[in-house]
Amino acid sequence: MTNSYEHLLPPSWKAQVAGWFAEDTPSFDYGGYVVGEVHREAFLFGKGKHTAVLAGRPFFTEVFAQLGCEVEWHLQEGESFEPVKHVATVRGKARHILLGERIALNMLARCSGIATKSKRIKDLAVGYGYKGIIAGTRKTTPGFRLVEKYGMIVGGIDPHRHDLSSMIMLKDNHIWSSGSITAAIQQARAVGGFSLLLDVEVGSEAEADEAIEAGADIIMLDNMEGDHLVSVARKLKEKWAGKRKFLFETSGNITESNLQERAINDIDILSTSVVHQSVQHIDFSLKIQKPN
Repeated sequence: MTNSYEHLLPPSWKAQVAGWFAEDTPSFDYGGYVVGEVHREAFLFGKGKHTAVLAGRPFFTEVFAQLGCEVEWHLQEGESFEPVKHVATVRGKARHILLGERIALNMLARCSGIATKSKRIKDLAVGYGYKGIIAGTRKTTPGFRLVEKYGMIVGGIDPHRHDLSSMIMLKDNHIWSSGSITAAIQQARAVGGFSLLLDVEVGSEAEADEAIEAGADIIMLDNMEGDHLVSVARKLKEKWAGKRKFLFETSGNITESNLQERAINDIDILSTSVVHQSVQHIDFSLKIQKPN
């Protein structure tokens, strides 16, 4: 039996949900006063115009759990649905349902949007014959990273590093500030030890050579495209075969329209922010049902 994605979440995640309430209702709940304590049932509908992937169930459930409401799900996490779909039923006091409504819907809309886009990009790449890793990036929203990375995982892609402590990534500013690629790698290894992978951004074949020589685990061929990207990757893999172990990553300006030319099997990792930045949210609504 497959474990729930909820089992990935850290102990602190429920406190984040409480923080959303502190932001959204810092003072009086005037609308809640109007509807009062009457118990009601509300239907969660997945809307929009296209097939979507459901993602964010644990967060949605926790929003209403903190309000004493019960959520009954009619779809599994990661399941695709066609609109309009009755996705879940929420039961509890009317004022509590409405208190959690906007927080829960906003979260679910974005998390499901990221999962939907992630699945689409992954499916396209596989369809092009790509056998490597599709990964998101760390260009996530401050305070909302956990939900966004969760959406990537539900969508079937690699979430890449979660924070600055997850992996050592040396970009152009690190290299310029330390003097050279070799110097930056040596300093990073001295404090990062053996357990952290070292990902180094390079802009040319010569820089990639230096990073490989210095012991980088992942070489990010930044903003290289087309024949140039293929040529550099193949040449370096042939040169270092049997001498060094490393992966090639490409990033920058990856879109659905140019994915096919970037999804080449000489590159091990395709990392892109297209799966989470400016992604189309999935439209959900929560409708309290009229009593019989």
